[in-house]
Amino acid sequence: MPAHSIDRIVRNAVRGPSAGFSQGQAFLVLTGEDLPRFWAIASEAVGPSAHTAPLVIVPLSCKRVYLDRYARPDKGWTDRDESRWPVPFWHIDTGMAALLILLTAVDEGLGAVYFGIVPEAVGPLRAAFGIPADHEPIGAIAVGHDAGTGRTDFASRRRPLTEMVHHGHW
Repeated sequence: MPAHSIDRIVRNAVRGPSAGFSQGQAFLVLTGEDLPRFWAIASEAVGPSAHTAPLVIVPLSCKRVYLDRYARPDKGWTDRDESRWPVPFWHIDTGMAALLILLTAVDEGLGAVYFGIVPEAVGPLRAAFGIPADHEPIGAIAVGHDAGTGRTDFASRRRPLTEMVHHGHW
């Protein structure tokens, strides 16, 4: 995979929303010899065609960065109380960064798939790649070329738009 594609994918990932411009995301970028070690740990949640991808990116969220940022004087809080957060923006912002990775891969003419990392694999993943304890992997993204397996037709399982979109009232 061209280095310029990897650079563009990662550069765009950090352009997404960030509550308070906290920037509490990090990205573990794996290529080459790192990939067999990754797949030995985290292959369970995705099909074997993803294992041929020349690039895997693990987006990580860091709650500490958000709590520290919002305890600064310009935010008006003086503590790190999590109860002020209606939802965990550290995960939401990192999820949006993951979507930007997926969209940029498409823009680069590549295929990409997001998948979860099973809970039992998180500890070994941390150990193998030195991931700090305060960084939470929210999943992984395999990026490469279409494996030629064809697209899965989800039309029969797709919920109708009328069940999902509510205009003005539920």
